[in-house]
Amino acid sequence: MSVFDTEGSDANGHEQVVFCQDRQTGLRAIIGIYSTALGPALGGTRFYPYASEAEALTDVLNLSRGMAYKNALAGLDLGGGKAVIWGDPAQIKSEGLLRAYGRFVESLHGRYYTACDVGTYVPDMDVIARETRYVTGRSIEHGGAGDSSILTAWGVFQGMRAAAEHTWGSPTLSGRRVGIAGLGKVGKYLAGHLIEDGATVVATDVNEAALSWARTTYPQIDLVADTRALITADIDVYAPCALGGALDDDTVADLRAKVVTGGANNQLAHPGIEKLLEERGILYTPDYVVNAGGVIQVADEIEGFNFERAKLRATKIFDTTGQILRLADDEGVPPAVAADRLAERRMAEVGRLRNIYLS
Repeated sequence: MSVFDTEGSDANGHEQVVFCQDRQTGLRAIIGIYSTALGPALGGTRFYPYASEAEALTDVLNLSRGMAYKNALAGLDLGGGKAVIWGDPAQIKSEGLLRAYGRFVESLHGRYYTACDVGTYVPDMDVIARETRYVTGRSIEHGGAGDSSILTAWGVFQGMRAAAEHTWGSPTLSGRRVGIAGLGKVGKYLAGHLIEDGATVVATDVNEAALSWARTTYPQIDLVADTRALITADIDVYAPCALGGALDDDTVADLRAKVVTGGANNQLAHPGIEKLLEERGILYTPDYVVNAGGVIQVADEIEGFNFERAKLRATKIFDTTGQILRLADDEGVPPAVAADRLAERRMAEVGRLRNIYLS
């Protein structure tokens, strides 16, 4: 992927891409800033052993663009950014490497705020914060929000309520069967919200520890062998909460659910899946809309974290999801297209205000 690509829906391109290297610690990182139209770019740092530099670049460009849309639809005055550290965190992660990375973040003078992602965790953010002010997702001991999956799951639940209202006329999952693929941090909290709401939960996970947790904590959950068994089960809602690419051609062809709402990122395996879902009469709530509770939680740290304020903001995912679904109906497009249009509209309208000179 070219950094200066101006084709397709990515019409504005990225504002800035920074390559960072510290040979002594082994740091090789790329920071992508897609847009600062709404404010400083916010997005996590992914630590991953990419097969090549090109693969790392492609990932950071895609992820940073996605964060711009996610932050816009979450109502945040923040732009979209993302960073990747190229390498195996189990082999090369160290205090020196993280602090070196923190200094590169600091060098951007607030254009980019980082947070946790795949391969980085709350303790890592505390280390990075020793070199930069521009880091969120910190530990409670350091004034941070701690586990962001709490509000991620809450936001997914709100998006699912909005989808239920749109599909069945009532904003509740009571009496519905919901299939959760992945009982990790987000999935387990989501299961609790659904059971409390009166839903029947069917679930699966590749991790035996997660299944053991479910048997002990919520014995009423119907555990099935694998994701294949889940998507072909008699369920009303499918909630992908594990890896990306959960919705491919085969999955959509066999899926029995009428609604897809989950916490996983990048659920559509390739462009065009959203149209296949629509053709089959399956309502898809875009993942970057409903799973924005986590970024809302870490963004709140910038103001000085207040859980109740952040939860109130995450609750508004219900309203945003409903707005997108109505817009999709009105314009005759899939919800994913409607969500993109709404995000682009906000970035354009608010970004235009930067043309008003302030001394």
